[in-house]
Amino acid sequence: MKKHNFYAGPAILPKSVIKQAAKGALNFNDSGLSVLEISHRTPDFDEVINSAQDLIKELYQLPDNYHVLFTTGGASSQFFMIPMNLLNQDETAYYINTGTWSTKAIAEAQRYGNLIELASSADQKFNYLPKFKVPSKGKYVHITSNNTIYGTQFHHFPKGDIPYVCDMSSDFLSRPIDVEQYGLIYAGAQKNLGPAGVTVVIVRDDMLGKVQRDIPTLLNYETFVKKNSMFNTPPVFPIYLSMLTLKWIKEKGGVEKIERMNKSKAKLLYKELDTNPLFKANIVNKRHRSLMNVTFDMTNASLKDAFLAEAEANGIVGIKGHRSVGGFRASIYNAMPRSSVKVLTELMSDFTKRKG
Repeated sequence: MKKHNFYAGPAILPKSVIKQAAKGALNFNDSGLSVLEISHRTPDFDEVINSAQDLIKELYQLPDNYHVLFTTGGASSQFFMIPMNLLNQDETAYYINTGTWSTKAIAEAQRYGNLIELASSADQKFNYLPKFKVPSKGKYVHITSNNTIYGTQFHHFPKGDIPYVCDMSSDFLSRPIDVEQYGLIYAGAQKNLGPAGVTVVIVRDDMLGKVQRDIPTLLNYETFVKKNSMFNTPPVFPIYLSMLTLKWIKEKGGVEKIERMNKSKAKLLYKELDTNPLFKANIVNKRHRSLMNVTFDMTNASLKDAFLAEAEANGIVGIKGHRSVGGFRASIYNAMPRSSVKVLTELMSDFTKRKG
């Protein structure tokens, strides 16, 4: 049976990319060695990591003063690495709190400087996006662009005089961005880019080298810049698979085409949620809805288990909502085909006819 993978992460990857990665795992570049066992100091891996960096720069049209880094520890490690590298103890950074991950980022960053929670949607259980104005002074504004658990996404970023630091873990490379607004972007790979194990950091030159504190070598962004992310052995296979995915995105037409595909999938699913009397979208304000993680529930709670069972029987996996909020969640990342979303919506429609 064909599986329709709606898991939030580790998430769906393009089938063609998985096939290429499988070949590389057996015999990389006809070297007789697996990509899992080649040295990261070889020209073969130099080509992999340099290609991955170049493709990100190309897809996002990054100016020369931005660096692309590959780190480990997931996006969660960036919650402390960012203020450690960017914020002096007597300086101020602003945080927008829109969910679990931004809450955790705030908790970590409080160790390193003066933090001000500029706006929050915690008062309504993070089911909307708060309005805010970028201050005229400060080191940066930290924002989570897409919220995997609650299903909200910023589609507009107010302009201001200080840069954004943005957690793009769950909508990285899903749409074009105005790069000049960002001093730093970070994203765990396991949503739209590759397998778990590598994190991408895009950082602007003028953000670095400004703090007085002594930073451990392997937590210093400047180490990654100087050593091309290879001060120590990097996660070779996740970077290789990410490079293949980046090539796939380019072949698809880049982030502009990917965004059109994502909007089409989201429109299909939200239309069903807005017209089907048995289902309801969790995010009422349409301007705040995520194109990546569609959260929803049922108007008849007694039918939840039955619907989930039918979904699994039809090869639909990963739609159970996050344990902290319940309900359902369909993650429709870049690699999710529209045909799989259609399978889900058709089941919802049919289920309502029979049970509603």
